[in-house]
Parts: sequence; C-alpha cells; structure tokens
Amino acid sequence: MQSHFRAWILIPACLIPILMIAAGRGDAAKGKTLFSRCSICHGAAGEGNQAIGKAYGVTMPVLGSKEIQALDDAALKKIVAEGKGKMQPVKLSDAEMDDIIAFVRTLKKPTPK
Repeated sequence: MQSHFRAWILIPACLIPILMIAAGRGDAAKGKTLFSRCSICHGAAGEGNQAIGKAYGVTMPVLGSKEIQALDDAALKKIVAEGKGKMQPVKLSDAEMDDIIAFVRTLKKPTPK
C-alpha cells in the first residue's frame, strides 16, 4: 500500500518539468539576447523605433502594450515566423522562438492603479 502512495507522489512530480517544457516556456534572458537583432526596429525595450517606422511608413507597435500583450503566444510566433506588413519573417528555432516570446512577455506595461 505504501509503494502505491509513493507512486502517486512521484508521478506528478516527474510530470511538472515535462509539462513546463511542453507549454513552451522560454528563457527570457536568452530571449533578450536574441531580441538585440530585433531592437533596430523595435527598440531595446520594445518601445518601437519611430524613425524607422516613419521611414517605412508604418506605426511601430509598442511590444509592451495591451494590444500586443493580449495576443496569445501562437499569434506572436506567427507574426515573427511569417512577418507582418513590412516586417520580414525571422528564422528562429523553436527554442529561440520560445525565448523571444518569453522576453516579449516581460515587456508588459503595468496596469495603472
């Protein structure tokens, strides 16, 4: 009886890391390093380089804005992988994509009190 009890404790404990990996949680620190390539247009803190936007005739989105943060990870990955408007697609591995998305999530603007 006691061995069955241990199994019920160990099984969920073993599944937690697997589920975290399956959920696609990236490393925001690695994502920040990767994002340096994106910062030319998007700005170091995701604020958008308005001069580049003006040159291309587009409004650069603030990546920490409510509108961008409301997109789910799949939508953000699609934009990065396929491009959008004048933004060119970016070739990243699955792990790198997860890392970039994790970093973008850190840019979320705090809700005013």
